[in-house]
Amino acid sequence: MRVRTAGGRELTGTVAASDPERDLALLAVQGGSGLGPPLPFRSGPELRRGEGVVTYGFPLAGLLSSGPTLTTGEVSALAGLRDNPRQFQISAPVQPGNSGGPLLDRSGNVVGIVVSKLNAQRVARSTGDIPQNVNFAVKGTEALDFLRRNGVQPRLAHSAGTARGADEVGEVAHPSTVFLRCMR
Repeated sequence: MRVRTAGGRELTGTVAASDPERDLALLAVQGGSGLGPPLPFRSGPELRRGEGVVTYGFPLAGLLSSGPTLTTGEVSALAGLRDNPRQFQISAPVQPGNSGGPLLDRSGNVVGIVVSKLNAQRVARSTGDIPQNVNFAVKGTEALDFLRRNGVQPRLAHSAGTARGADEVGEVAHPSTVFLRCMR
């Protein structure tokens, strides 16, 4: 796996641990200098429906911008597809390549990990209607549990006060979000 830092440095990464049920992986990066600081996870209050969120990642790499992309939306539901309690449903647009990227609140704290989008073609064939902005993220609490079980003690921060603009949240995420390329 190749890791490209915000500064453009190319590093090698390997999977140190994975959880197929949560669709999460922990990567070890060789020569990790140049990686940004770990993003803090939200310690409270609990995320609510309608709360604003920001995605930061690399959708459709090779087709869209080679740099990171920021999108905004809201938490639509406190459970994922078929009431999956480990996920949130979000309205922030995501594409292939966003997976694994942070879902941040308006304080710049991680509240989830982007994992998937609804297959709009399949739903349209079944229902005759094209769903819009139905996307999913693994809850931050699930990611925290996974990290702790694998010996990582994440940073935590309380989300309170005035919400930041999406541009400010992007500035927080930028140095700490990397582009991953699988080399299989």
